[in-house]
Amino acid sequence: MLAIGCDHGGYELKLEIIKYLEGKGIPYRDFGCDSNMAVHYPKYGKMVANAVADGEYEKGILICGTGIGISIAANKVKGIRAALCHDCFSAEATRLHNDANILAMGARVVGAGHALKIVDIFLNTPFSGDERHMQRINMIEE
Repeated sequence: MLAIGCDHGGYELKLEIIKYLEGKGIPYRDFGCDSNMAVHYPKYGKMVANAVADGEYEKGILICGTGIGISIAANKVKGIRAALCHDCFSAEATRLHNDANILAMGARVVGAGHALKIVDIFLNTPFSGDERHMQRINMIEE
């Protein structure tokens, strides 16, 4: 199951991603926010990150205006590897090499059509499992 959350800057893009998830039959939980009214991104970043870190959700998606703040907040949670991706190559590489468990995007940076391609790649690319990548992930976790 997937956890998804955003701040006010990412609200509209989150709705587009939810339509995509529903169209693909991908189960998710929306952690908010629920409108364009200004909110604080760390609250939503940490809610999704904690849900993923606790093992309740396999992966997460976070969206704010740039993707920067919400990814920083998520990465404060132990066990989270939130990757800010605005292109397909980065989304694929972060799954293959970093086993990223949260995708972060900036709604003011990437358009909805491209964002959906990034989401698709992130959700469907497995971790390579290569020893060198596992060693690096372990070094991050230390």
